[in-house]
Amino acid sequence: MRQDKNSVSMAEALRRAMHDSMQHDDRVLCFGLGVTDPKGVFDTTTGLESTFGSSRVFDVPVSENALTGMALGLALKGYKPVLTHQRVDFSLVSMDQLVNNVAKWYYMFGGRRSVSLVVRMVIGRGWGQGPTHSQSFHSLFAHIPGLKVFLPSSPNDAYHGLRQAIDDPNPVLLLEHRWLHGARGEISDQAENRVLDKACVVREGVDATVIALSSMVPEALRAAKFLSEKKISIEVIDLRSARPIDWEPLRKSVAKTGQLICVDISHAPCSVASEIIAGIAIEGVELAVSPRRIANPNRSAPTSYFYTKDYYSNWMDIVRAIDPSVGAQELNAWVAKNEGQEANHDVPDKYFLGPF
Repeated sequence: MRQDKNSVSMAEALRRAMHDSMQHDDRVLCFGLGVTDPKGVFDTTTGLESTFGSSRVFDVPVSENALTGMALGLALKGYKPVLTHQRVDFSLVSMDQLVNNVAKWYYMFGGRRSVSLVVRMVIGRGWGQGPTHSQSFHSLFAHIPGLKVFLPSSPNDAYHGLRQAIDDPNPVLLLEHRWLHGARGEISDQAENRVLDKACVVREGVDATVIALSSMVPEALRAAKFLSEKKISIEVIDLRSARPIDWEPLRKSVAKTGQLICVDISHAPCSVASEIIAGIAIEGVELAVSPRRIANPNRSAPTSYFYTKDYYSNWMDIVRAIDPSVGAQELNAWVAKNEGQEANHDVPDKYFLGPF
């Protein structure tokens, strides 16, 4: 697949956002396990230490709870720390700091003190990572008042979202799906374009609304492409933010199409997808058919390659939710004709535009 010479990977977009923010404001700090390693957290922090020095870009001990407390203290002193976890799973060790201090500081002190802190966390499946390294937790974090939870699906959103998160006076969690670090696209120069907490219609349609986030956005677009050949028009909305949820474009789209399919990247119970369906129902938006929810099964992710094949949702599940008459044989034939046969379901296929 030919790549536009002006396009960049999401990893490069994140690295550029850090560089531009640090160049613009010397209060911005970058630290976390592996940020100064040769691979630079999936190539998102490479070169920053040589440019800005070890006093602003530095590696840290394996002590996530202490580091989050340190980041909180730095933010209260006027710095703008960006703490990076190579896996979201590691952040569980710091939940006391995140939930009881970082998220609540502004509220407990009557708005007199805010915590301008960004925590980058890598999420997602693949390569046999198994139950303790394939989690997402965006629904868990979205339950906590005081936290913003942002999940970019494109290089443009990653760049502007990270810059806006660093400028935000309150804490932001940025969850990056590892399958998207190699996805390519152009970065808009419209700095005023708000992406951090705004949903976006990425494909217009009239027959059904598909609301997705993170790595399921390209899956939804893939489903829409397939269905367009069957004369079915799908509107795809990139939710972007799990907290706060930008309700207006969701209501508007569902009212237009009369069909709602919510696609999540984690387990179905208590998911962001469930919250959206509940919100649309409470608002009384009229639907032609019952809403549908596509998410992972309510059990831990398997490690075995032979089990992961039937665990994760993908674009084919979206197609079947909209048009149950479509069978596996037709879907596989379309892939073979349009994209070439997929060889490995546990790593990103060509649709995600490596390298990895």
